[in-house]
Amino acid sequence: MATIYDVAREAGVSPATVSRVFNGGRVTAERAATVRAAAALLGFAPNRVARSLRMQRASVIGLIIPDIGNPFFTALARGVEDAAQETNLSVVLCNTDENVDKEHRYLEVAAAEQMAGVIVAAASRHRTDLSVLVGRGTPVVAVDRRPRGASVDAVMMDNRHGGEEATEHLLARGYRRIACIAGPDGASTSDERLAGYRAVLRDHLGDTGQQAEPPPEYVVHGDFRVDGGRAAMERLLALPEPPDAVFVANNLMTVGALAALREAGLEPPGTGLLSFGDVPWPELVTPPLSSVQLPSYELGFAAAQLLQERIAGTAKPLQTVVLRTSLQVRESTSGPTPN
Repeated sequence: MATIYDVAREAGVSPATVSRVFNGGRVTAERAATVRAAAALLGFAPNRVARSLRMQRASVIGLIIPDIGNPFFTALARGVEDAAQETNLSVVLCNTDENVDKEHRYLEVAAAEQMAGVIVAAASRHRTDLSVLVGRGTPVVAVDRRPRGASVDAVMMDNRHGGEEATEHLLARGYRRIACIAGPDGASTSDERLAGYRAVLRDHLGDTGQQAEPPPEYVVHGDFRVDGGRAAMERLLALPEPPDAVFVANNLMTVGALAALREAGLEPPGTGLLSFGDVPWPELVTPPLSSVQLPSYELGFAAAQLLQERIAGTAKPLQTVVLRTSLQVRESTSGPTPN
């Protein structure tokens, strides 16, 4: 039985050229005719099953996210899928539960299955390792979170700007003891939101002649989940001088923080509460919560478009696309309770 190498020798071309002819790659009409003539002479028939599998893999991309239960990532995934559909790409969704080991297994599966490309919201800034894909030349786009040292395209949002805008708003509404429930220490999104909060308070305190640094006890790290937000708020409320407002660095922690406030007999806006990202079903929350609005769908859509460019072989330097947040003011930050 003739092989691809036999056809290549007969046609005077490389095996790669023969493969391109039978798999729809770019080959001149003259060279394609030569290859097909050689194949007919030798009785060569390409393996249709193997070809079909390769074509299926080439039309599949992976989306690896840390928490599918978070509405932020649900909207992001929808953006990826909608953009992928425009070029007939299918999306395989993988949920890591913020677990680096689980994430690494998914990365290995994506490499073994020869996926056309992968979009990753990293489980860890420091421990996520994309080399299993990058080393193979598989296109990768980091979205929302970029692992340190990873040489890949990225689509991010301006987390620091969101933290600054939230803190400036709380100050403008008359709050002065402003705390922050941050995300995990070392997570890029958490660090950037916290940096924005600290920068604004540092400038404000310096202008008033006070020590230009927010009290360290007013910063509590959570885990981006409901229970973490509840525990962090309980710690803040147990302080000798509790905060009069809290900026919470993600939506799910805000749910837990609000529950802890109510269990302590407190309510916004007396204790101001501002969320980075809308809580689930915000129209059902009383009072309506002020929030930093996130371009979650747009992040996913832009990441998929950027990945498609790489899959198509676009030769450009690595890109980082940054999308802006915006502030939605509602009743939960209308001003502190008078003393």
